[in-house]
Amino acid sequence: MKDLVSMTQSSRHDFHPTSLREYDIRGIIGETLGEDDAYAIGRGFGTLIARAGGHTVATGYDGRISSPILEEALIRGLNDCGISAVSVGMGPTPMLYYAECVLDHVDGGIMITGSHNPANYNGFKMVFQGRPFFGADIQQLGQMAADGDWDDPAPGTTAGFERIEMEDQYVSRLLQNFSGSACKIAWDCGNGAAGPVIEKLVAQLPGEHHLLYTDVDGNFPNHHPDPTEEKNLEDLKAIVAEKGLDFGVAFDGDGDRIGAIDGEGRVIWGDQLLSIYAEDVLQSVPGATIIADVKASQALYDRVAELGGVPLMWKTGHSLIKSKMKETGSPLAGEMSGHVFFKHDYYGFDDAPYAAIRLIQASTNIGKSVNRLRSDMIEMINTPEMRFQVDESRKFAVVDEILERLAADGADVNNTDGARVNTADGWWLLRASNTQDVLVARAEAKSDEGLERLMEQIDAQLALSGLERGETVGH
Repeated sequence: MKDLVSMTQSSRHDFHPTSLREYDIRGIIGETLGEDDAYAIGRGFGTLIARAGGHTVATGYDGRISSPILEEALIRGLNDCGISAVSVGMGPTPMLYYAECVLDHVDGGIMITGSHNPANYNGFKMVFQGRPFFGADIQQLGQMAADGDWDDPAPGTTAGFERIEMEDQYVSRLLQNFSGSACKIAWDCGNGAAGPVIEKLVAQLPGEHHLLYTDVDGNFPNHHPDPTEEKNLEDLKAIVAEKGLDFGVAFDGDGDRIGAIDGEGRVIWGDQLLSIYAEDVLQSVPGATIIADVKASQALYDRVAELGGVPLMWKTGHSLIKSKMKETGSPLAGEMSGHVFFKHDYYGFDDAPYAAIRLIQASTNIGKSVNRLRSDMIEMINTPEMRFQVDESRKFAVVDEILERLAADGADVNNTDGARVNTADGWWLLRASNTQDVLVARAEAKSDEGLERLMEQIDAQLALSGLERGETVGH
């Protein structure tokens, strides 16, 4: 890593090729990501903000050990092209998104976070004048750095820095329209950045609340901060069972993804949560479009239609979902990964503390306990998300080959994001990850035998492209 002084003198920068991803910039500290990258992101993003007539960017960071030093370098980069920075300090990603929405003088936002990745990772999520900054935007930052295409401050420009307190205002906004009944709830913060916010939030909620791991610790000593993996919910299940609670919620490292269990310890997966939220929202907005990603259960899409809504299957990825929401005017969207987006009574970004509040509210409005809502759902037999390594140069090509063969066979295929194939048994999915050299597979059926047949179809298609399913790899 270069020190900060030398960074200010550098006129160009090369990012590690693995760090510029579809939805964010992310890497391993000291190996593929460091302070010089943070500085270059500040210079590039700041230049784009200045060229768009902006002056100020909000910044924030999660609880990782490397986050404060990356923020310092990022702000130096912003200032060096004439852009002022307003830091909301340490907190969950949605608090930074909230600041970007409500601070009048702010033209964009950058959150420093490694999300649900291991402790030695970190990264940057960005918002540009109210819209997601992803895909070609991120590639443009890389090209600008390689070319040294960074602007210096206009003559007479003074770029400042201030740190502001957003936590109390954010918590107040989470509770703004809340009229939910008293519940007994466990909250597992996983030593992630949402901990202090959750402590303040539950202090103002009715009912009985039990908190786990609210101390922010970038080493994540208790369990990995990814609530979409059931093994990370063991402590939550234990306290819900021991105390006889109504349900439990959990958050990832930066608080933009929610996990949940009911009072019986059953996991409420992302698409099942969305089904509950959809029932509540559609009471207020009849006939609305509800968006879910291609990995979601057919039971969800059927339930939205049954409730009078318009179900829309869309591509996986929080930036892609947010963009589709704006395009369609959807009040609610979600992903299997636990990202939930409320435009109804909120701002449309993924916010797990707000999703937790809306779960209490939905249960109240619908008039059923979370247990009952979970029990009423049609039980489908499905696989977890299977992720297996494939060469980067082959991953999209394999999906194209499969789509071509399926078309020739006259299969019932949805190609919104990879190949989602409907059969009499259920459906199966194969898609290429946008962020890693992996293929993602999932299948859902009405019977164990049906699921077996679906998995055989996946394996047959992979074999025709010279591949086989390997062991599932991490996110």
